[in-house]
Amino acid sequence: MNNALTNSIIHPEAKIGENVSIGPFCFIDRNVEIGDNTWVGPHVTIFEGARIGKNCRIFPGAVISGIPQDLKFEGEITTAEIGDYTTVREYVTVNRGTKAAMRTVVGSHCLLMAYVHVAHDCMLGNHVILANNVNLAGHVTIGDYAILEGLVAVQQFAHIGRHSFVAGGSLVRTNVPPYIRAAREPLAYVGINKIGLARRNFSDEMITNITDIYRLLFVRGYNTTNALVEIESTLPPSDEREEILDFVRQTKNNGGIVKGLQKLNGAKVYED
Repeated sequence: MNNALTNSIIHPEAKIGENVSIGPFCFIDRNVEIGDNTWVGPHVTIFEGARIGKNCRIFPGAVISGIPQDLKFEGEITTAEIGDYTTVREYVTVNRGTKAAMRTVVGSHCLLMAYVHVAHDCMLGNHVILANNVNLAGHVTIGDYAILEGLVAVQQFAHIGRHSFVAGGSLVRTNVPPYIRAAREPLAYVGINKIGLARRNFSDEMITNITDIYRLLFVRGYNTTNALVEIESTLPPSDEREEILDFVRQTKNNGGIVKGLQKLNGAKVYED
């Protein structure tokens, strides 16, 4: 461990991996684990229950594994877990879990930009990007490769699907299906995340199939139940199709999904 010992407090029971760098004025509590080659900048606070992976970077002012901001929390032993190669920028807060899930999880290769807040029992997949000042309430689930632009606020229990994109300043009050772009107020489907999918090596055929699915779900005027029937009966099976259908069905009793853009002041319905 490369430790700038000056004015840092590291509990003797903390488990610190090989080649970990800890800057000055840090506090690292008991029952903390930090993986090999992780860099912890100055003025970082890591409370008990933190599980930080290898090759992470944690910037000044971050607070990891603080107790939940939940009046139902009764001091249960829970964790806040951060995967390998994840970057946590300045003044990010990641609270540990409650007895509901027992842990808060941020996956590997994620980027949490400055002033992000991840509340208790959130579950973030891998390669997730949360831009500056994104705020997640408790129990939020975010799939792999999702991107939330700055100043997005997400309501508790919301589910944001894989490879989705939420525009800056959005209020996420319901669930965002995979592969789409969501924007406007109230939040709505505004198209497929084509650029993101292309960057992640989705083929043109896959992107076209996803587009066809969402045209039936959001653009053609079907209600959700009829759209699902139409999708299953007219579009070829694929992993993406099944993922979208499963997402819509699983979130039916948890607020449903965002709506498609409707005609406003004579404007055309958006369609890729």
